[in-house]
Amino acid sequence: MNITIYDVAREAGVSMATVSRVVNGNPNVKPTTRKRVLEAIERLGYRPNAVARGLASKKTTTVGVVIPDISSIFFSELARGIEDIATMYKYNIILCNSDQNKEKEIHLINTLLEKQVDGIVFMGGEITKDHEDTFRKSPVPIVLSATVDDKKEFPSVNIDYEQASYDATKALIDKGHTAVAMLSGTLEDPINGYQKFAGYKRALLEADLEINDDYVVIGDYTYDSGLEAMETLLKLETKPTAVFASTDEMALGVIHGAQDAGYSVPEDFEVIGFDNTRLATMVRPTLTSVVQPMYDLGAVSMRLLTKYMNKEEVSDKVVLLPHRIEFRQSTKGE
Repeated sequence: MNITIYDVAREAGVSMATVSRVVNGNPNVKPTTRKRVLEAIERLGYRPNAVARGLASKKTTTVGVVIPDISSIFFSELARGIEDIATMYKYNIILCNSDQNKEKEIHLINTLLEKQVDGIVFMGGEITKDHEDTFRKSPVPIVLSATVDDKKEFPSVNIDYEQASYDATKALIDKGHTAVAMLSGTLEDPINGYQKFAGYKRALLEADLEINDDYVVIGDYTYDSGLEAMETLLKLETKPTAVFASTDEMALGVIHGAQDAGYSVPEDFEVIGFDNTRLATMVRPTLTSVVQPMYDLGAVSMRLLTKYMNKEEVSDKVVLLPHRIEFRQSTKGE
């Protein structure tokens, strides 16, 4: 049998309005009355109906989060940042796994809107016209996290991926390398592909180095694609001497691929990854990596969303967080 607010009011000998004020934290209740209501709630095991409260207030205090792959270390740390700030601001999270599939992403957004969420944090790949149309039609605010909107129309939180990749490539060039390979995501991916490749290319051109197509290998962000990429690079007549990988997981595959073939890192190949996930310190040699503050990306995205949901002033809807390179043993002299 469901216990209702009416049952609590009758048990405590007060009005339903008084019970509602106690449940919602309204200070205008006498301490003795509050104590009596809370004791009645405890005895009866009453749980407020969140759906009914949401209908009354037009708020569900629920936020939807669309994430490409919850099993990924990168996205799980992002999700943790979102969840911690959501809890701080008393929001609940509905977490959805999209597999970075456009149709599924749009379906999940519409499903979340049907569930009357107060806002959405969206993480995905390419922002297509269909995405843009869906975002524009949303009755609640949507913030993009670690997701680039080239038109800067929608609120977003990122780092400067192009500059970070430039910095990583230049670090290898400054160590004397003239044959620097890149393990990239598909160039249709605006972050792991296009922007990171643009930074790699800029660093080479600035150093008057040739862009060798054989040195650019496309992976799918996984460890296995790092192994396969290194296998491809090792077959070249003129092998690269350094590799920049656009994710840490692929960088681990590069290191192990080199070691499996009898080469040494960093003596034969220096390697830099991207994201500075926990994997970077689990591999041997430990991995030099671009520090992308995953937790902070999630936390700042959620805080930005709370500002929109609560109609607070937003001074800058496009936020860029700082990055740096953490040098470890996969590069010489570290």
